Amino acid sequence: MVQNVASVMAELEAEDFHLLSGVEQGMRFSEFVDRGKLTDFSGLTAENVDYRLDRCEDRGLIERKTIQYEGFKLTFEGYDALALHTFVERDTIEGMGAPLGVGKESDVYEVTSYKPLALKFHREGYTNFREVMRERDYTSDRDHVSWQYTARKAAEREYEALETLYPDVSVPQPIDANRHAIVMEKVDGVELSRTGLTDEQVVPILELVLEEMQSAYHEGFVHADMSEYNVFVTTQGVVVFDWPQAVPTDHENARELLTRDVDNIVSYFGRKYPAIVGGVDVEGVADALATETFEALAPFLD
Repeated sequence: MVQNVASVMAELEAEDFHLLSGVEQGMRFSEFVDRGKLTDFSGLTAENVDYRLDRCEDRGLIERKTIQYEGFKLTFEGYDALALHTFVERDTIEGMGAPLGVGKESDVYEVTSYKPLALKFHREGYTNFREVMRERDYTSDRDHVSWQYTARKAAEREYEALETLYPDVSVPQPIDANRHAIVMEKVDGVELSRTGLTDEQVVPILELVLEEMQSAYHEGFVHADMSEYNVFVTTQGVVVFDWPQAVPTDHENARELLTRDVDNIVSYFGRKYPAIVGGVDVEGVADALATETFEALAPFLD
């Protein structure tokens, strides 16, 4: 998706972005924006709107649908183009690189800047919109919620968490954010799920992950989606990433979510290294993390 957008960015003109921004503004009120309203939303003349609609539709940046009226909405490529345009205007990024990871709820790419960085596009709400609306509390208070809003709120929440946690917690350094996208430090490491640890490394690595969870709780956040897929193992230790579901520690479910996070990560180590990590007092570990008294795993092993 993003590679296609990057390839057409040079072809787009300032008025094309005005048109895309106008469609974006209109989508705050309805899924498809009435063609007749786009002059006001974009600030372009009717003739220019017609011309830009054709250009943007030909490039896959908007979708047209005739219902009771002729309406238009952004595709995710169109939303990507707006975010990329903003990052380029801010001199945050200079060019797109290779994919670093493509998943159900986000796409991550390497980007060029003063050093290699990572650019994450949130995709929440695009393929499983109803499910996300039901599960994510940042959509529960709105009657009309677009997938752009859902993805943008996820990005905002993650960026807020990263800004709060970095550098006291080992998370990727946040660089910039716009709409549904975040530019952050590119971490050189291996995902925990793909890491083969020696017997001597197992407990120390698990303890490092738990210590980062403790530090995050102290700084005011519970990850709330902790797993072996959200931890990088690096030469310096571990880095915890993917924070869009993070909740503040004063949230009514924070303590429950912390326990679930502990259970998820401890269970992974128990499954993969059963001879080393057997039974663990999950509640005890969670209590220790919440009270900042966790120092080692040994007291909590059966």
